[in-house]
Amino acid sequence: MNKDLYEVLGVDRSADEKKLKSAYRKLAKKYHPDANPGDKEAEQKFKDIGEAYAILSDPEKRKLYDQYGYGAFDGSAGPGAGAGGAAGQGGAYQYYDPGTGSQSFHFSGQDAEDLFRSMFGDIFGGAGGSNSAGGFGGSEGFGGFGGFSGFGGAGAQSGRRRGRTAPRQENLDMTSSLSVSFRDAALGATKRIQLQAASADGKASGQVTTLDVKIPAGINEGQKIRLRGKGLVSTDGRKGDLYIEIHIEPDPQYTRDGLDLYTSAKIPFTTAALGGEAKLPTLYGDVSCKIPAGIQSGSKIRLKDKGIHKEGKAPKHGDEFVEINIAVPRKLSPEARKKLEELAPMI
Repeated sequence: MNKDLYEVLGVDRSADEKKLKSAYRKLAKKYHPDANPGDKEAEQKFKDIGEAYAILSDPEKRKLYDQYGYGAFDGSAGPGAGAGGAAGQGGAYQYYDPGTGSQSFHFSGQDAEDLFRSMFGDIFGGAGGSNSAGGFGGSEGFGGFGGFSGFGGAGAQSGRRRGRTAPRQENLDMTSSLSVSFRDAALGATKRIQLQAASADGKASGQVTTLDVKIPAGINEGQKIRLRGKGLVSTDGRKGDLYIEIHIEPDPQYTRDGLDLYTSAKIPFTTAALGGEAKLPTLYGDVSCKIPAGIQSGSKIRLKDKGIHKEGKAPKHGDEFVEINIAVPRKLSPEARKKLEELAPMI
């Protein structure tokens, strides 16, 4: 059939890329199968405008079309006839129509991907969603970009695929876990782990790899560290990534809330009553702190910047809060007891 592709898009033969794209966006939204469920006429128009834009947006294909007409693409006329002969560069998407079989259109690289993302990202999960491989997130209705299939024709209705779909790209990423001490998580450390290599089919190769994993200071419970290229290896040599989920062991002395640390310390009864200096613990070593006279048990002293120090573009510093416990002597000498009894009425 000798289609007039310019007429399909509603543009004149001198239309530039901007006008072609604008016309295509408008018509694709109007006739998209999800917007016209069960409408066979809309389905066909959607396929026609997709084909028209695929050809006219590519300079080489447009040149062939202007010279030989639609026959250069349906195999009826012109050199290189047929979809294969007309194909230029760039990624391809396929759709499958039970009536006519599988057909391919070739788009010019990133421009087409950007176009589809801006048009259909909100309908099919948006860009960068789960299972996304650089194209659209999470949907089964597109092909060629990010491992999606079935775009156009009957296969594009909200994932109700009635035709053939392209295989999903295998997931080569792996996830493991690593337990670290509270102090290593807070201060940072390097841990050496051993992994047994495996291929994408799950079979162990017997090769053991030793890796040094850098634990960044201030890492949180459940946070993952990514080791690029340390995941599974496909048959064609592609490598996935290894994600190590960090689990932090509890510490008998410290608890954590964000970047702040909480601990406790005992001070002598006399220091609590009279005031003075006392050594308080921190992750970075003991510090001498002034204790106000008359401090009560359970009071908290704040040690500024002695919490978690987290590096980055804007380094963050937490504080440490020390709960004061007053150490009461268990045994008193007769002299000490007598003096306390004398002071008791005044305390």
